[in-house]
Amino acid sequence: MDLRKLKTLIDLVSESNISELEITEADGKVRIVKADPLAAAGAVAAPAAPVLQQAAPVQLAAAPAAVAPQAAPAAAEATGHVVKSPMVGTLYRSSSPGAKPFADVGQAVKEGDTICIIEAMKIMNEIEADKTGTITQVLCENGQAVEYGQPLFIIE
Repeated sequence: MDLRKLKTLIDLVSESNISELEITEADGKVRIVKADPLAAAGAVAAPAAPVLQQAAPVQLAAAPAAVAPQAAPAAAEATGHVVKSPMVGTLYRSSSPGAKPFADVGQAVKEGDTICIIEAMKIMNEIEADKTGTITQVLCENGQAVEYGQPLFIIE
């Protein structure tokens, strides 16, 4: 199953009222499960070191919206182009724990440059800048759970 199809499935589940989706195809099986926000608020798993490779699809638990309440007010005050999360997952600012971040405040980026990674279903998805400019704000921390449409960076 290709990455675009997985992203579409994740988006559909996160935007709908269904709590579970399971699809079986010749090349594998995918199961996406939304977690109960009350149960997920008490348990936060420590992320493993990110590796840029595809792994077998596993269960996805959507993080509650209450995880990052401070990100929305910061985005409302900011001026410039907002880069938003295209999926639910865990944000990583660098390719490995000790590595330099892909993008930092004051750094010039071109359209198509990788600015972070979002891990969803044990798959590392490179998030690219959709505008050329300079990063003026980083709105998410490394290892933070992010929601679909959540502001990640401000580019001017």
